[in-house]
Amino acid sequence: MNRLESLSACACCPVSRRRFLAAGCAACAGATGLMAGSGLARAAEKTDKTRIRIIYALHGPTQLSADWPNVGFDFRPVMAQIEAVLKRGCPNIEFVTSMATGAKQTQEILEQDKSAKIDGYLVYQMNCWNHVVQPVVTTGKPTLYADFQFGGSGGFLVYTASLLRRNTPNLGFVASSNPDDLVAAVGCFELIKKGGSVADFVAATERVRKNGTPASSDLICKPDPLKTLDTKDCLTAMKQSKILTVGRFFPKIGPAVTEQMGIEIVEVPFAELNAAWEAADKDQSREIADRWQKTAAKIEDVSRETLEQSAAMYLAEKEVLKKHGANAITINCLGGFYGGHIHAYPCLGFHELNNRGLIGACECDLRATATMVAMTAMTGGRPGFISDPVVDTAKRQIIYAHCVASNRVFGPQGETNPFEILTHSEDRNGAAVRSIFPVGYMTTTVKFSSERKAILFHQGKAVENVDDDRACRTKLAVEPVGDIEKLFRQWDQWGWHRVTYYGDLKEPVFALADALGWKVLEEA
Repeated sequence: MNRLESLSACACCPVSRRRFLAAGCAACAGATGLMAGSGLARAAEKTDKTRIRIIYALHGPTQLSADWPNVGFDFRPVMAQIEAVLKRGCPNIEFVTSMATGAKQTQEILEQDKSAKIDGYLVYQMNCWNHVVQPVVTTGKPTLYADFQFGGSGGFLVYTASLLRRNTPNLGFVASSNPDDLVAAVGCFELIKKGGSVADFVAATERVRKNGTPASSDLICKPDPLKTLDTKDCLTAMKQSKILTVGRFFPKIGPAVTEQMGIEIVEVPFAELNAAWEAADKDQSREIADRWQKTAAKIEDVSRETLEQSAAMYLAEKEVLKKHGANAITINCLGGFYGGHIHAYPCLGFHELNNRGLIGACECDLRATATMVAMTAMTGGRPGFISDPVVDTAKRQIIYAHCVASNRVFGPQGETNPFEILTHSEDRNGAAVRSIFPVGYMTTTVKFSSERKAILFHQGKAVENVDDDRACRTKLAVEPVGDIEKLFRQWDQWGWHRVTYYGDLKEPVFALADALGWKVLEEA
């Protein structure tokens, strides 16, 4: 078992809010002694302090694989800073720290803790999908679950929703970029020493989270005149659409999409797309690469050769769409690229398709692609933005993050916004897009599920483009309309992806749901 254990001890440098979760101070990493093996022995010493076990859920102290936040990411200074902040902010709490990659290692820690007099647990989700919090909550001890934002956010949202759905009685959680909110939530453990119950602890963490969330701001948005397609015409456009799925098959979802939405689904092998890529016109590829070089606000760590390969992939996507008479394509991009089935990321190609009123959708997500077919038809060609969201209560924001984005959010004839060409975030390979979206406008975020006959729905005012090297390149922050607390509830049932459109589309979305005989679930 690769586990890091120590009592937190670092006061060597001040940590501001801005620097709190930024990788930095090497002195902190040394001072905390993250590689020390004396944690359990010291944890067994008698103390009057509340003793809390911190368990970091992650692949390893330095990330070796492609995942959020990114390959090569060094978690050690981040963990050191977390512990330094907690030690200073919670002087009456003693922290024992450890690391686990999954349930097996977590269970070993819990077995040892039976003789270590641990009063509660802080589980910090540093990577997305490590199963650590699940065995911890079975102890019955008060458990605080925290998100390392743009690192563990997918797992945090999905697992939190699942635990809330099961009414887990000992779970508190914190999803904030403000270190004061973490300190305040951890301070709730002291209630146990003072005779409080686990229920008191959970209620206190909820109060801390809500008190740390700003009140709703002015949600008046910039004017955005948009004439949406009549519902009847939208249904007709859906029935005239065709989605190509490349490299992944959907024996249950596909038939439901066709039956409920009228959209034809065609399965295409990787080999067909790759052959089109190999046959793409080299002169055209160079011309497209030239245009990207002239129009991108910045190109960083992406070679000319990669640009031309990405341009060839765009031409391949267009050719395959033309061959099958389709208007939408979704590709198992990660599986195809890592498996050697395709040799260029489709991100820039999707960017081009979406700018032109067609649909290029990430990760072979058929539900999201069907959502885009309906919504792009409804809006007269506006592109959808598939994302992996992050919720930040400190700013009252949900941040939509992904490496594919249009820069024509108002449609093919609308104004362009600046964009940058960077590497694909998780593995630092290929070419991807950071779109600097316009702010001040109302956005509508949805996800269609043909199997459920339902549409998941929320809205928000675009307020910020987050510039953070961790996680996916494009990060659009919006202030949600409604109750941000409700946004923690649906991820286990609906998955991580959401699709965002510019425009106040509540009325046409509800009208389309009525025409389909579906329900709308408002998640905020």
